[in-house]
Amino acid sequence: MKDTAEILKQVRKIEIKTRGLSNDIFAGHYHSAFRGRGVAFSEVREYRMGDDVRDIDWNVTARTRKPHVKIYEEERELTLMLLVDVSGSGTFGSGEKTKRTVMTEIAAVLAFSAAQNNDKVGCLLFSDRVEKFIPPKKGRSHILMIIRTLLEFEPEGKGSSLLSPMEYLTSVQKKRCTAFVMSDFDTPKEEDERLSKVLGIASRKHDLVAIDVYDRRDAELPDMGLVEVVDAESGERMWMDTSSAVAREHYAREWQQRHDEMGRMLTRSRIDSAAVTTDEDYVKELIKLFRRR
Repeated sequence: MKDTAEILKQVRKIEIKTRGLSNDIFAGHYHSAFRGRGVAFSEVREYRMGDDVRDIDWNVTARTRKPHVKIYEEERELTLMLLVDVSGSGTFGSGEKTKRTVMTEIAAVLAFSAAQNNDKVGCLLFSDRVEKFIPPKKGRSHILMIIRTLLEFEPEGKGSSLLSPMEYLTSVQKKRCTAFVMSDFDTPKEEDERLSKVLGIASRKHDLVAIDVYDRRDAELPDMGLVEVVDAESGERMWMDTSSAVAREHYAREWQQRHDEMGRMLTRSRIDSAAVTTDEDYVKELIKLFRRR
């Protein structure tokens, strides 16, 4: 069990850093990238010359025997959902920060940016299952509660899968939302076919954005001689001769291939994405992501 005083100290530290970033940098970018993307049904009226035929309400048209169209209005507020991977691999970091620490900071920046726009913020923690769901609400105290949960939460599962959180989001969040999925996307390859379909369904219903958080040692190994490596999710241990250039190249090639496969899957599902490493400033990557939208 993590010490409460230390957790509160960390929460305060993250609030000071990320709230400052939200105030100074991200609020405008968030507003322009995500405000006004949602629309809500308002009413129906009779068809007028020039109306888009795709907006015709066929039920009302059949009932009244006159063509009617649906009228939509821009939603005044959005709902931001933060889907955060809390699987075992998130505890890894070869530098000062782990992947989970970086995800927590990014989640806090996004949450405070949303709060400035008076948007609701919710959170879903997942491993190889849905670990915890925090319904969307407004307010600073709610955001601080989310940050605290991200810092102290101990998952039941160690593995990682996007299937359960995507299916859960689709079923529980009836209204269209903007959802950021933060993970290292180290998911089982055998789930790819089903995952591609699930992502497609979720992206049609919601505005999904993927943030790939990884460590440079995920992508390449240094020459350290014979070392024992441990899979944080499966617990599997093995010895690897990192002095072998062939072994290091094979390791890097396998990671890059899997990374590219996930990238193509996200692109096919029309999901915007960004990638950040644990040792770099995520601010620039997020701003570039926002500007592309």
